[in-house]
Amino acid sequence: MMARRIALLQVDPTVGDLDGNRTRLEALCAIADKAGADVAVATELAISGYPPRDLLLSEGFAERCLAACSGIDTALPLLVGAPLPPKTEREKAGNGILRVLPEGDVRELTRKQLLPTYEVFDEARYFTPDSRPGIGRDIGGLSLGLTICEDAWQHSGETPSDYDSDPILQLCAWQDQGESLDATVNLSASPYHASKPEQRAEVVKAAAASLGHPFLLANQVGGNDDLLFDGRSLAAWPDGTTIEAPAWQEGVLIIDLDQPSRSFWLPWDEGVDYASSTNDLFNAICAGLADYCRKSNLTKVVIGLSGGIDSALTAAVASSALGSENVIGVSMPSRHSSDHSIRDAESLAESLGIEYQQRPLEDLHLAAETTLEDELEVGDPIAAENLQARLRGMIIMGIANARRAMALATGNKSELAQGYCTLYGDMAGGYAPLGDLYKTEVYQLAEAFNQEAGTELIPRNSIVKPPSAELAPDQKDEDTLPPYSLLDEILHSHIEQGMSSQQIAAKGIDEEVVDEVISRLVRNEHKRWQMPPAPRVSSRAFGQGWRLPMAARRNDQSM
Repeated sequence: MMARRIALLQVDPTVGDLDGNRTRLEALCAIADKAGADVAVATELAISGYPPRDLLLSEGFAERCLAACSGIDTALPLLVGAPLPPKTEREKAGNGILRVLPEGDVRELTRKQLLPTYEVFDEARYFTPDSRPGIGRDIGGLSLGLTICEDAWQHSGETPSDYDSDPILQLCAWQDQGESLDATVNLSASPYHASKPEQRAEVVKAAAASLGHPFLLANQVGGNDDLLFDGRSLAAWPDGTTIEAPAWQEGVLIIDLDQPSRSFWLPWDEGVDYASSTNDLFNAICAGLADYCRKSNLTKVVIGLSGGIDSALTAAVASSALGSENVIGVSMPSRHSSDHSIRDAESLAESLGIEYQQRPLEDLHLAAETTLEDELEVGDPIAAENLQARLRGMIIMGIANARRAMALATGNKSELAQGYCTLYGDMAGGYAPLGDLYKTEVYQLAEAFNQEAGTELIPRNSIVKPPSAELAPDQKDEDTLPPYSLLDEILHSHIEQGMSSQQIAAKGIDEEVVDEVISRLVRNEHKRWQMPPAPRVSSRAFGQGWRLPMAARRNDQSM
């Protein structure tokens, strides 16, 4: 019997770039064809990029996506995800699968049934769901069950939503009625967070076990705005055997339906490859920054180097993601800067091989104080402290504008949660690589970065010294905040686990401390509405998946 092979196209599309996405799909199809695949399977909304958000509301967008699919040059049958025009004037577009044949024939096969509307998903805003399972008959000689991302998650219980139907069980019922299927495929755009790969594997294995045949998931890779997609396309067989593609790389996973051991991965030499480290979290953040810059036509970034851990790790990420030649580090010593902070910033820049500048603040600081003298003398002391942060933001933005570069904000999730950051100061920037990392995770990644490098590229002093914003004499973060280990435990319990203040205090944590942490979280919502985009690496990040009001009162300190 001849091998039956399905190629999973792990593609990194750019939202809205229909021509560019078509070209990427064509390149991956050529790799699949050369490897002897019978059919190629792309990802969810591959032609438009995921998520297209309100582009879907643009008149004619779905029609343009359909036309782009018609122009795909492929030597083998291709299943591609695309927005599909509404069926009636009262309906929205469909999130669908098109079959594209080598001769250019394009046919709609199915539309997504289960539309997630939770966390970062808002698909009910844009799509009308289908009500029947998808079946693709005689595609490259194969009969395939067809599902799209969420369609498979209800069956395993891994989705927080409770839908009225289960597309996997529907396909099982079709088989019970005599419909013979060789495999079922899933076109996916499954966003990354730290525990997502394990969840995704359980989804695929559960579907294969119930269907009694191989279940294959093609997943998007790369970053789009704040969302990350790790790839890791995979296939599972009823006996629990799984084959998984690498993370953070574009390429093709060839699945041999009959002999899993003969499946293999083919990287695309011209595609993205953000797997520079053995640390998955570091790769994720690098992928987010690199793709944000690539898709926004940005090549250089500017970072304020304080000598502290956050700016050091941000510079390390930027150097890895963009190349050290594209990173500008700026030290801006003030009257409160310690000598070691200045040395640590310079040492970091030298170790990473990035451009280094020093721009002292004192003259600007004195001028600002003179201008605001009457207000600063009688006003809230925080105004005087924030002057420095805002002057630093002005310098960073000035250099970024002059160099046609992007300023990077260096804040972390712990600081953003507590409002321990300055609007139009250290929050200034177009992207915040560490914005979804707790402070304790920042330390862990810095240590891992040095360990993998085999040397202390990030100065030891930046890691071990007490963290400080250096906006006042002898200032330390813990003068204002609880120790970061305690702070992060409270925040993680509340944000990711949804625990109330009472539940957190019941873990043995001082109730007053818990209440103050959550109160700070609530009071500073207005700052997070103004934060730069940050790559989502947790199950609940500030941004799309965190939609709390600014002008509100919360009396119960619960979610």
